[in-house]
Amino acid sequence: MKTLARAVLCFPLLLANLAAGQELQPADPASAGMDAAKLELVTARLQQHIDDGDIPGVVAAVARDGKLVYFEALGQYDLENGRAMRPDTLFRIYSMTRQVTSTAVLQQYEQGKFDFDDPISMYLPEFADQRVLLDPGGTDITQTRERVGDITVAHLLTHTSGLGSRSSALYREHNVRDKSISLDEMTSNAARIPLYHDPGTAFRYGIHATILGKLVEVWSGQPFDEYLQENLFEPLGMDSTMFWAEGEDAERLAVVYRPADGRLNPYQIEQVPWTSRPPLIEGGVGLLSTAPDFMRYSQMILNRGELDGERVLQTETAELMYQNAVPDAAMPIGAGGYWLGSGWTLGGFNLVMESEAYDFPVSNGVIWWDGSAATRYFIDPNENMVMVIMGQVSPSRGGGFRENFRRLVDEAIVERRS
Repeated sequence: MKTLARAVLCFPLLLANLAAGQELQPADPASAGMDAAKLELVTARLQQHIDDGDIPGVVAAVARDGKLVYFEALGQYDLENGRAMRPDTLFRIYSMTRQVTSTAVLQQYEQGKFDFDDPISMYLPEFADQRVLLDPGGTDITQTRERVGDITVAHLLTHTSGLGSRSSALYREHNVRDKSISLDEMTSNAARIPLYHDPGTAFRYGIHATILGKLVEVWSGQPFDEYLQENLFEPLGMDSTMFWAEGEDAERLAVVYRPADGRLNPYQIEQVPWTSRPPLIEGGVGLLSTAPDFMRYSQMILNRGELDGERVLQTETAELMYQNAVPDAAMPIGAGGYWLGSGWTLGGFNLVMESEAYDFPVSNGVIWWDGSAATRYFIDPNENMVMVIMGQVSPSRGGGFRENFRRLVDEAIVERRS
């Protein structure tokens, strides 16, 4: 295959690291039931997005049957300095951090540290007396009522606790989340602000995974970043996933761009830099990572908790990542678009339940999510496939480059498994 040969030629050390074990070895697409020529169309379309100014550059990868059948690094990660996109470019993955945090939570569940129905106030007492807003559309925190029911660990994992989004007017007005404060401070802030609704009654995408990160600290007795390093990143060979990049790592951190006046301009989403340890170690949106690292993480999930002989989750626990866990009272989780056809799992994933609600090709049972600076990944148990694509623009649409990637990869499948 021309595309794979080009990747192997240009990036031998990277691919050796990506395929450090039995899985994710570079392979001819035909050996995994895929069409090499059609995968070339994936590259051509991504390059067109770059040429059109939708994105500065991209790294994309596909594996099927545990074989790496596609890997490309295109364009630039720093336009001002003419730096070509590297296969190991670091991207701000934002909400793709959530599933990593949920994996850590599931590890703690296996160790018997909690039950899913435990009230979180058992471990974080500041949530014991939290109230509910009378007007969920307002920001007046003096107008409240008594809460019905307790926030459980399961509610945090499924975004049904009543907590809100870091970018909501309520949380911004009361400075609930700021990268310049500590995790303990953010946890206290989240507990002092009233909930939007009673726990378990509605789905509201929000800061849940950051609170879960604090719970991991309580259960494990370790700082959250150290726990992830020891129990996930090292066992899985994810040596480029981190909360900040310094030294040589900072040299490969992509610049975020925002389109304006027909061009891409550097854009700073966060005031706190990503090149030194932030005060807030944030389990919701805090990680940097690379496409190769997320291929390894995704393959572990597809394998139900194991990669290259390293088991980080038991099979039965990993199965929870593929099952909708949103309470019936909170379904559907959205009123339109893919939200209407989705559920949410205890692994922190969006679960495709009604594929016809999506505007790109997926099948029921696929789990996936993305990040607000234009990253995305899919774990497809039906086709035994994982896909990762990473760009760095905000807003994240980038001319639909992620949707076109998914569509064209799907068209390259010759042998369907479902």
